[in-house]
Amino acid sequence: MTPGTPVPVQRPVQRLRRLRIAQPRSLRSRQLWAASFGLVAFLALAGFALDHAFQNTALSGLRDRLHSYALAYASSDFARDGSVIPPWDPPDPRFRRPGSGLYAQIVLESGHWESDSAQGPRLPQGGMLAAGVREFDGPLPMTRINGEQGLVYRYGYGLALSRDDGSREIPYTVYVLEDASTLARQVATFRAALWGYLGGAGLVLLLLQNLILRWSLRPLRDVIDELKRVQAGVEPGMSDAHPRELEPLTESINAFIQSERENLDRQRNTMADLAHSLKTPLAVLRTRLDADGDEASLREEVDAQVRRMNDLVSYQLSRAARSGHALYAAPIEIEPYAEQIVVGLEKIYAPRGVLCEFEIAATARFHGEVGDLQELLGNLLENAFKWANKRVLLTVSEVAAVAGRRAGVRIVVEDDGPGIAEDKIARVLQRGVRGDERVQGHGIGLSIVQDIIRAYRGELRVSRSVERGGARFEVELPGGG
Repeated sequence: MTPGTPVPVQRPVQRLRRLRIAQPRSLRSRQLWAASFGLVAFLALAGFALDHAFQNTALSGLRDRLHSYALAYASSDFARDGSVIPPWDPPDPRFRRPGSGLYAQIVLESGHWESDSAQGPRLPQGGMLAAGVREFDGPLPMTRINGEQGLVYRYGYGLALSRDDGSREIPYTVYVLEDASTLARQVATFRAALWGYLGGAGLVLLLLQNLILRWSLRPLRDVIDELKRVQAGVEPGMSDAHPRELEPLTESINAFIQSERENLDRQRNTMADLAHSLKTPLAVLRTRLDADGDEASLREEVDAQVRRMNDLVSYQLSRAARSGHALYAAPIEIEPYAEQIVVGLEKIYAPRGVLCEFEIAATARFHGEVGDLQELLGNLLENAFKWANKRVLLTVSEVAAVAGRRAGVRIVVEDDGPGIAEDKIARVLQRGVRGDERVQGHGIGLSIVQDIIRAYRGELRVSRSVERGGARFEVELPGGG
């Protein structure tokens, strides 16, 4: 490598390739990953929401349960010395069993009372609450009967008992405590069941989702298989047995196939027409060369045949250069090209004083090649200028769109000339035929117009102009995809 030679840099291309490799190349994989991620996220959010709701519900149930126990101990009696006489039958048998996890306390001004279950564990001690005050707190630290550290939830209820003699009220507070492990076990059991069911449901939904994706994407696989058969030449085109969502795709593929076949046929026809057209002039030249004759007559014949062959070659090349119906072509504004052609023709026919008026809709657009538009307008307008006495009218309007397709265009050219008899219209439209042999031309202009219209799947109508009195050429090109 010589000094100063630039070294090509491949890093951006390699980075782009890595990015493409990282992305799923299959529509099924993309949809499966996206749907699976959404499903997992939904199940996770639903699981967390249900778990949180269950904890709140369990905690609320625990509060209500402890409140009912507190009401049971709130009806305790008091001895004359102020000691507590608890209910003979406690609301739950666990209050009788030491270290059972359910405890009761009654706090008085002069002391306190504890249930049998509170004998052994070291429980948090609560203070006096005003009458009618309720308090639920926790979890609070405690020491179990076996010395292990634990937590409890505590519910307190402030009360006041009036003596029979009405001398003084006895304030007291009932506390009911429950080991937090009970609630934790309930939550753990619920979580195990919840995530087990959600996990099983998630697996079933993922499997069902995979089957649904395979079923929903089957039409795409059918399109691919059918397109392969078309490429192999087994099928002439795409069939109509596809879902509505895929119909624009299959129609576009068929349109492309048809367009390519038409282009190929047009090229073959052009070559065949060119060969056939040149055969007669060449045969005439060969005959003249083989025959005896003067040099002036031979030169005149050669000049005529050469000019004829030049016209034929120019026409065939012009026809072969046209691309025909361009699918999804950008819309072309018609007025600038029409004005350019009209200005040129008015200069050529200025000695006769022929003028052209045109009315072109602002929304009218031609979807195709610029060259086709120029050939179409040029040949129609030139034909009208040839036959017009003084006036030519060009009208361009938009054809309403059908079934969601783009709008078409209608081009009308009228003149004030002699017009065309109805029985001569078919003959005038034939290739190489002129309406009047005295008018200069080769008779192929209208043939080119018909080729263009046919390529764009349009329609040509020839009649007499009501407004001008001469010939009226109406071209309608339908909207495309």
